[in-house]
Amino acid sequence: MAELDRTDRKILDILQRQGRITMTDLADQIGLSTSPCTERVKRMERDGVISGYYARLSPEALGKTLLVFVEIKLASKSGDVFDKVKRELLHVPDVQECHLVSGSFDYLVKARLGGMSEYRRLLGDILKKLPVAAESHSYVVMEEVKETLALRIDR
Repeated sequence: MAELDRTDRKILDILQRQGRITMTDLADQIGLSTSPCTERVKRMERDGVISGYYARLSPEALGKTLLVFVEIKLASKSGDVFDKVKRELLHVPDVQECHLVSGSFDYLVKARLGGMSEYRRLLGDILKKLPVAAESHSYVVMEEVKETLALRIDR
């Protein structure tokens, strides 16, 4: 993977905030002509620096007003157990994020749901699918103060 220069970083900063910007407008903001700007973007896509583009949807518009984080602690731990948990949680549609973490619990799960009854079903499904779940702790979000996927880009 090539080293990212100052221009690449400017491009990334703009693209992560304005993913639908035209290459012409992006090039104008960067101070390049369209062709070299497009080539830089294509190179960063090819190299995996840019991993994709997506539409950010309103959870409220889709009736997904409940945001919950769940800590899951396993009763036993091994490579096989972690692999099974990973396979199971990858296919739970309401789970937006799942992280194997260090500390007093093993997994941190983020889910967006339509209400408490959906949450109850989700938690039951998750715990039933896991090979050795010992306990879980849940945190229902009362107010979202900040949520972003944007990374700070040092120039």
